[in-house]
Amino acid sequence: MNELSPVKRVLMVFNSATGQPGRVGAVLRRYGYEFDIRRPGEGDALPTDMAGYHLAIVFGGPMSANDDHEANVARIMEWLPHVVNSNAMYLGICLGAQLMARHLGALVSPRSDGMTEIGYYPVEATEAGRDLFPNEMMVYHWHSEGFELPDGAELMARGSIFPNQAYHIDNRIWGIQFHPEVDDETHERWLAKSAEKTERPNGQTPDQQRAGRAKYDAAFGAWFESFATRVLIDERVIVDANLGVCSV
Repeated sequence: MNELSPVKRVLMVFNSATGQPGRVGAVLRRYGYEFDIRRPGEGDALPTDMAGYHLAIVFGGPMSANDDHEANVARIMEWLPHVVNSNAMYLGICLGAQLMARHLGALVSPRSDGMTEIGYYPVEATEAGRDLFPNEMMVYHWHSEGFELPDGAELMARGSIFPNQAYHIDNRIWGIQFHPEVDDETHERWLAKSAEKTERPNGQTPDQQRAGRAKYDAAFGAWFESFATRVLIDERVIVDANLGVCSV
């Protein structure tokens, strides 16, 4: 396989100047993927021709999916039709899932009681999602808004505070409300930068989050790698037992 093949190229879109691929990047690198990183809020253009990419990932951010005055939100909303009309895979993480849901006509909004999910909370598989999600799994969240299910989407995982936690459309467009990318470095950076947000209704304190990470993160990480290999990794990429040889 040519190293520049679109089969092995991932477009990563970040909604902050400091966002990093974290565990998502670590998993994809092991399968030989290369990354094209864009930060539209910092002025980076987004490609309108998606033929050069196997997968586009839009990560989370501190703003609302409804904040059209934010440069990154406005630019991503203008760009999403090019993704939908392409053959590229799409994974939206938290804000990325909300932006796609909004583009597809679904409402993105906070709860009327102000409840958030900031820390480790359970999600459970729907009947449709049982092949990809366990019956219950503790995952890492950091959000105060949720999305309604877009038309044509299938709900794969649900939660008790924000009921819609994971969806897909035609097995190509995926949105998840939680954060599999968060590794130890990212977690500590978020806590240092935004510790005051953990005081919001239903938020977990930094120490509660660290305890949750020690207890739940290994299983969460194992789930993401399984999800990636079954959903995100191109089936033409065949990797040997040592993850060292790729061929078509």
